[in-house]
Amino acid sequence: MEAEKSDVSRAEEFKVQANEAFKVRKYAQAIDLYTQAIEIDSQNAVYWANRSFAHLKLEEYGSAIQDASTAIEVDPKYSKGYYRRGAAYLAMGKFKEALKDFQQVKRICPNDPDATKKLKECEKAVMKIKFEEAIAAPQSEKRSVAESIDFHTIDVEPQYSGARIEGDTITMEFVKKMMEDFKNQKCLHKRYAFQIVLQTREMLQALPSLVDVTVPEGNHFTVCGDVHGQFYDLLNIFELNGLPSDDNPYLFNGDFVDRGSFSLEVILTLFAFKCMSPSAMYLARGNHESKSMNKIYGFEGEVRSKLNETFVELFAEVFCCLPLAHVINQKVFIVHGGLFSVDGVKLSDIRAIDRFCEPPEEGLMCELLWSDPQPSLGRGPSKRGVGLSFGGDVTKRFLQENNLDLVVRSHEVKDEGYEIEHDGKLITVFSAPNYCDQMGNKGAFIRFEAPELKPNIVTFSAVPHPDVKPMAYANNFLRMFQ
Repeated sequence: MEAEKSDVSRAEEFKVQANEAFKVRKYAQAIDLYTQAIEIDSQNAVYWANRSFAHLKLEEYGSAIQDASTAIEVDPKYSKGYYRRGAAYLAMGKFKEALKDFQQVKRICPNDPDATKKLKECEKAVMKIKFEEAIAAPQSEKRSVAESIDFHTIDVEPQYSGARIEGDTITMEFVKKMMEDFKNQKCLHKRYAFQIVLQTREMLQALPSLVDVTVPEGNHFTVCGDVHGQFYDLLNIFELNGLPSDDNPYLFNGDFVDRGSFSLEVILTLFAFKCMSPSAMYLARGNHESKSMNKIYGFEGEVRSKLNETFVELFAEVFCCLPLAHVINQKVFIVHGGLFSVDGVKLSDIRAIDRFCEPPEEGLMCELLWSDPQPSLGRGPSKRGVGLSFGGDVTKRFLQENNLDLVVRSHEVKDEGYEIEHDGKLITVFSAPNYCDQMGNKGAFIRFEAPELKPNIVTFSAVPHPDVKPMAYANNFLRMFQ
C-alpha cells in the first residue's frame, strides 16, 4: 500500500513539473514529464489530457487526438478529454468530428458558459461548410479565376501614393518601395497586386513538379524554411543575407502564409522577387499553401480583409502551381515536409506528380508536404495525423537510390531554428523566430557554397513587429484555443 502511495505521489510530482514546463512554453519538455507520470499511473485521465494539450501546442494533432481518446477511455465522464480532442479535430479542419466532442462536453457540463460558446461556434462552422459545399460548382465546371482578370483595366486613383509598376516589368526599385510601404503598414493597390500574382502564376505553371537548380562554382544559394506571415522577420533575413538577386538567389521552402498576420505582405514580396528575376527566387509548396489550411489559419481572412474575395480564389489557384521539391546540383534534395511511406521512390516519380490540385490526404504529394523525421528506424504514424514519420534508414536509402547527399526540409519549429538528424543526412530549417509570438525559438537559413555545397547555417532572433497578434484573421473559434 505504501509503495502504491509513493508511486501516486511520484506521478503527481512529474505532473506538477510538467505543468511548470508547460507554463513557460517548454512543450516538448512537458510531454516528456507527462509521459513519465503516465508510465507510473496510466489510469489517470488528467495526465493523458494534459499531454494531449502539450501536443496541441506543438501542432502534433494526431498525437493530441490519441492522448485525448485514451483520457476518454480511462474516464468517459472527464470533459477535458472531449474538449482536447475536439480542439485537435478543429485544428485539422475536421469540424464534424469536433462538433460531436463539443456536444459531449456540453452534456457533461451543461452549465459551463465556455463549453456553450465553443459549441455554438463549432455549429456555425459546420453549417457554413455544408452551405459552401451545397453551392460549390462541380469540379468539371470550375473556371480559372485568373483567366477572368485583366489588371490593365483597373484604374489607379490619383491620390494613391504607394509603389507603382510602370508597364509590365517589375523592377528592384518597385519591390524596395513596396516593402517599405508594407513596413509602414500601407497597402499595395489591387491593380499591382493582381499583376504580381498573375505574372507569378504564369511562371510557376511552366515549371516541373521537381525543379533542378544549378549553382555555378564559386556561387552560393540560400534556403529558408517556414516564414508563416512574419513579414518583419522576412525583412530581417534580407537585412542579414542581402536582397534576392541573380547573384544572391533564395529558395523559400513552403509555408509562407497562415498563423502570422502579415501573410499577404510576405507572399506579395516573395512573388514580386520571382517576377523581377525568376532565378533570384525559388518557391516550393508547403502544407499551408492549401485552401483548407488558409480557411482555418488566417490567410483567407487576411486576404479578404486587405484585398477582396477574388484574390482568395486567385491565391488558391496559384498555390496549386507551386513546385513540390528542388534539387541543387544533383546533390541536395529540398522539400517542405519529408519522405515517403514506400521505398524506391525516384526523382522521376516526383517529377511525374500532377500537382495542379489541392493536396490529397495520402500518396506521394501528401507525404512530400506533411511527413516528419523520427529518431527511431523504420516508419511510424505521423504525430500530426497526416503523412508519416520516417527514420534515418529511410533517409539513407532514398539518398543512395537517387545518388544524393542530403535532405533539407522545413515544416517543424526548432528551438535553434534548425536541427541536424539522421547521421547528418537530414537538416530541418525553420525561418519564423518566436513562432506565433510565443514559442521563443530562433529562426535559421542555410547558405550553400558551390561546388562543395557544405551547409553553412545562420541563426537569428525575432525582431519587433506592429501590434497585430498572430491569427488575427483566423477562424473565430480557432482563436479561442490559442
